[in-house]
Amino acid sequence: MEHGTDYAINALLLQEDDGLDTSVILSLFTDRRAEDDDVIPGGSGDKRGTWVDSFADVEGDKFGSRLWLLESAKLIPDTVNKVREYCAEALGWMVKDGVAKAVNVTTQIIRHHPLGIIAAQIDIVKPDGSTTRYKFDKLWSAV
Repeated sequence: MEHGTDYAINALLLQEDDGLDTSVILSLFTDRRAEDDDVIPGGSGDKRGTWVDSFADVEGDKFGSRLWLLESAKLIPDTVNKVREYCAEALGWMVKDGVAKAVNVTTQIIRHHPLGIIAAQIDIVKPDGSTTRYKFDKLWSAV
């Protein structure tokens, strides 16, 4: 699935960019459809997803991330690992489509109490070998 765009969000407004910023933001913060074995928060049974999936170049490709599944998760090592896994999954298309050579995601707890916070650092290695780094200091937080 191609994810080419040329706008990024800047203070809730769109700004022109080379497409990478916008692609990262949309890939991480659009709700990907839940898998059959995922536990849906709140028990609603709504697997979410996006209309973009209807236009996938490869049947079965899913756009977005499953970070939304962690909205009621506890701050435990498994949650930190799932944040990393879901970010890597959401951005994996970049390597498959040749937009990047590699996508490296690291996650860590940056605050335990009173509200826990998990941060992520994402390094995207472009085909020319240069790296663009993204830091999300509040990718997940306890409610």
